[in-house]
Amino acid sequence: MLALRGLAWLLTMQSLGELLSRGLALPFPGPVLGMLLLFLTLILRGEASPTLRDTANGLLQHLSLLFVPAGVGVMVHGALISSEWLPIVVALIGSTALTMVVTALVLRALVSRRAARRKNP
Repeated sequence: MLALRGLAWLLTMQSLGELLSRGLALPFPGPVLGMLLLFLTLILRGEASPTLRDTANGLLQHLSLLFVPAGVGVMVHGALISSEWLPIVVALIGSTALTMVVTALVLRALVSRRAARRKNP
C-alpha cells in the first residue's frame, strides 16, 4: 500500500508534466517537466516522504531494465546508425562536453557562494 502511494506521486508528477507540455505546446518532454515539478515539490517540502523514498529506491534497484528498450532500438536500427554515425558521434561528444562545462560553472558558482556566506554570516 505504501509503495503505491509513492508510485502515485511519481505518476502524478509525470502526468502533470505531460499535461503542461502538451497543453502549452512546450518544447520539453512531459516526463522532464514532471521531474522538474517533483524536484520543486521536494524543495518546498524539504525532504522526500518515506513512501516516495522507498519507491524511488525500489525503481533504482531495477534501473538496468530501463536500458533494454534502448538496446533493442540500437539493434533494430543498426543500419541507420551506421549510416549516420558521424552526426551521432559529434552530438554525443558535444553534449558531453557541454554538460561538463555547465556542471563545472555551476559548481564554481555554488562554491564561491558558499565561501561568501562563510565570510559574511
